Amino acid sequence: MSATDRNLTAAHAEVKAEITRTDTKTGLLLAFVGAVLAGAWTVARDLPLTTPAYVVGGLGMVLLVVAAGLLLRSTRPNLRGRHGFPLWATLTAEEITQHAAGRDLAADIAGLARLAVVKFTCLRRAVDLTLSGGALLILAALLTAGGAAW
Repeated sequence: MSATDRNLTAAHAEVKAEITRTDTKTGLLLAFVGAVLAGAWTVARDLPLTTPAYVVGGLGMVLLVVAAGLLLRSTRPNLRGRHGFPLWATLTAEEITQHAAGRDLAADIAGLARLAVVKFTCLRRAVDLTLSGGALLILAALLTAGGAAW
């Protein structure tokens, strides 16, 4: 195996590992956002909230729902992809052998890297929205605890 082949194989493994790490982080954040939404809803429906607390808390909940949507979008499988499982499921055994013999690892790395960037971008935006939504929920709790009324 040449140095180029070894480097391509290492790069391919690195990109696949990054996709796996991003998907793991996405799953954990989705569970966290779901728990925060459920907890905030449970607490909010049992408390007498002021109008500012309703507004701020509602906006925080909306941001968390948008974050959950981004996370779900990031983990949504792409069944029309040109590589991996969707491709293999459409080929016969002979076609798989032919495809593997003529496989362009550099093109596969480029495609997977683009997929990883899209997933990472959704994750980053979802983290930002989660932080903002959480801050607004904390502000709503402070407004409720302080009894601020307009």
